Amino acid sequence: MTKKRKQKRGFIRGFVCLFLFIVCIFAGLKTFSYQDTLKFVQISDVHLSDKTVNTTYKVLADSKTLFKDELSQINAIPNLDFVIVTGDMTDKPKETLIKEFIAGMNTLKAPWYSSFGNHDVVFGSDITREKYVKILRQNNKNYKFDKSYYSFSPKKGYRVIVLDCINDKKITANGKIPKEQLTWLDGELSKAQKNNEVPMMFLHCPLYEPFSSFHHKMTNPDEIYAVLKKHKTPMAIFSGHYHATKIYKEGNILHVSTPSLVSYPNAFRVVSVSNLPNKVVFKFEFRETGLKEIQKKAKLLVFSSKIYYGEETDRQGTYILDK
Repeated sequence: MTKKRKQKRGFIRGFVCLFLFIVCIFAGLKTFSYQDTLKFVQISDVHLSDKTVNTTYKVLADSKTLFKDELSQINAIPNLDFVIVTGDMTDKPKETLIKEFIAGMNTLKAPWYSSFGNHDVVFGSDITREKYVKILRQNNKNYKFDKSYYSFSPKKGYRVIVLDCINDKKITANGKIPKEQLTWLDGELSKAQKNNEVPMMFLHCPLYEPFSSFHHKMTNPDEIYAVLKKHKTPMAIFSGHYHATKIYKEGNILHVSTPSLVSYPNAFRVVSVSNLPNKVVFKFEFRETGLKEIQKKAKLLVFSSKIYYGEETDRQGTYILDK
């Protein structure tokens, strides 16, 4: 073989190798884009209070101490995309408590968002839903929304949908999603499916009850399911309200109930979500308060610590929803 022919073969071989290398890099980047994991914290039912005594199942006298411990723990978690509170930010809708809660949340390194709970928007309170939204807009730089329900995309491939299930027309702890909001939700889920986004709904009241409670349940679950079942994309619903720990997979829907800060087990969740080509992977970590003496006291106050604590699979683990 002549020298010139060897050089030509070497050139061709080198070109092929370079081409394959570029293809692999491109494929790797494409795969990586699918694996751009979203990481967030869900806290619920903080019930920040100025009370000096505890109730039958809430250690309200320790709420501020527990809140500081929770904020400290969250700030130690790396690479968070956001933090979200699924209602009952304060135990009473008092402006001083609301602003104290917001000031604490503003110490977080990650942006934070919230939905309303039945202790936030209350029948007969001078803190109306509209006034509360105004307070949030004025004091939380990330809250740029005009309504109590809203959506945003924290990262490509994901859609956060915050719902308002609170009825402030009467004294009740039952939840309901009004028709106007359901129509809006239908549109948001359509957008998510079209854009290959994982829709994650955050609201106070669960659609799937962690335990039966006539006075806390949704009053129009069939109407909500009618909207959800129109969309086959994998989705998750994150809630609080029941102060219980539960994860339940129902077809293409993952229901996640998260416990309260002021009730046993005084915990919150760290959630990682990966939007892959053929599936969505949810990974859960369970973080309990570091204030163990308060936690022991809280455990004595609840009617069933096992229900509130849940099973191991309700606290942490990996759940997969196929596309």
